[in-house]
Amino acid sequence: MVLVSSGAIAIGMPYLQLQERPTDLATQQAAASVGQNLLIFRYQDSLDRYDIVAGQVLLTASDLDNATHRGNAQRAMERLMALRILPIVNENDTVATHEIRFGDNDRLAALVATLIGADLLVLLSDVDALYTCPPDQPGAERISLVASGDPLVGMEFGATTVNGVGTGGASTKVTAARIAAQAGTAVLVTATGLVAEALRGEPVGTWFEPRIAPATPRIS
Repeated sequence: MVLVSSGAIAIGMPYLQLQERPTDLATQQAAASVGQNLLIFRYQDSLDRYDIVAGQVLLTASDLDNATHRGNAQRAMERLMALRILPIVNENDTVATHEIRFGDNDRLAALVATLIGADLLVLLSDVDALYTCPPDQPGAERISLVASGDPLVGMEFGATTVNGVGTGGASTKVTAARIAAQAGTAVLVTATGLVAEALRGEPVGTWFEPRIAPATPRIS
């Protein structure tokens, strides 16, 4: 299992006396520098009760664009998992620039799932599933299954939302789910509060079927 987490900038903000997410790059980087240390500490503090050790993996978009860096990241995470360490992946906001950022952690999670050849990617939010339009609007219907290659014509997911500490939204999850599913990883989009039900295989959230790669012809 690999955990992809945001939160470094948000956690660092109070220590810089910031009331809302900074807009300038240098202050974002400073908040991330403080927050990355605190984020992994808080995760480890929570994991201690289960005798799980966390390993921090910080990535930038350029790391996954560069074949050498991508191979290094893949090898490091595979080794961490072989050693029974939980890799906690976050964007390296301390050195990332606006031009080379992933943009949101849903996309980062999809690229990490592709990198390690994950069987399943679970994208979590405060909404139980994807809907045909924003769930607070009349006529919104839950989407339980998205078949491989389904263009989802007529669906209205809205633009990426930005709040005081981060970015995200249904549209980023759809985009991320498509990336992972196209690469062969199944995707489940659901609410954080439904994780237990999801892991038991109960019919919650929205399931994106993975693309099945054609079998490689055997040469006799």
